[in-house]
Amino acid sequence: FPLFLQVTCNCFTISNGEMQDVGVGLYPSMSLLNHSCDPNCVIVFEGYQLLLHSVREIQIGEELTISYVESLVPTRERQKQLMRQYCFECDCPLCQNQEKDAEKLAGEEHAWKEVKDAVNEVRYPKSKEEWKHVLARCQNLLRSHKGHLPDTNIYQLKMLDCAMDACINLESWEEALYYGSRTLEPYRLYYPGFHPLRAVQLMRVGKLQYSQGMVPQALETLKQAYNIMKVTHGTDHSLMKALMDIKEECEAMMRIQ
Repeated sequence: FPLFLQVTCNCFTISNGEMQDVGVGLYPSMSLLNHSCDPNCVIVFEGYQLLLHSVREIQIGEELTISYVESLVPTRERQKQLMRQYCFECDCPLCQNQEKDAEKLAGEEHAWKEVKDAVNEVRYPKSKEEWKHVLARCQNLLRSHKGHLPDTNIYQLKMLDCAMDACINLESWEEALYYGSRTLEPYRLYYPGFHPLRAVQLMRVGKLQYSQGMVPQALETLKQAYNIMKVTHGTDHSLMKALMDIKEECEAMMRIQ
């Protein structure tokens, strides 16, 4: 391999507490881990420190695996990305069964292709005006494709996430909760085990429920986040400590009521 290709193959995308990409780093020892679209380990970051956590029981002699790509995308797209960036084909059970591919692209094709293009065009906004523009675009597309795309369609799901982010940045908490709540069932479908993205999404929705005075619902959502995050992040992670703080606030409010 040329040196630049080795670096590309062995890099990890560094993400913040809410699993948003913030940079790229080289971690040689972790680069020895092989890929599976249904891995037995996940990687999370604490600052620039890379943490590896197992997400299910690992048998003696079993290989540790992580996913090099986002498992949410359909099998064909994952295979293309793996071949393009890492030069191999994946034959894990998820790829062999093409599990959940039908749900991922459910709905009318012309509708999800339009939504896919719109999502791919979004660049992280730097001002409230830009966020307003993003939200308006999301609202228009969600409105125009109502009844044509289920929330389980992955591009519809990404659009809901985008609308939620825009509302949070514009401090429209009630609307953010509306979009966030719609993502929970698709997240449960596509990340059924212990997955850091689902833990973070549950935490975000739980915080929004709490901000709207929905304390019992918030506590239930935060408990679900806690049960996943203690596996994916570990009890010492700063995000876990923040989750425990808000969960304890909810429990205190429940005792008062």
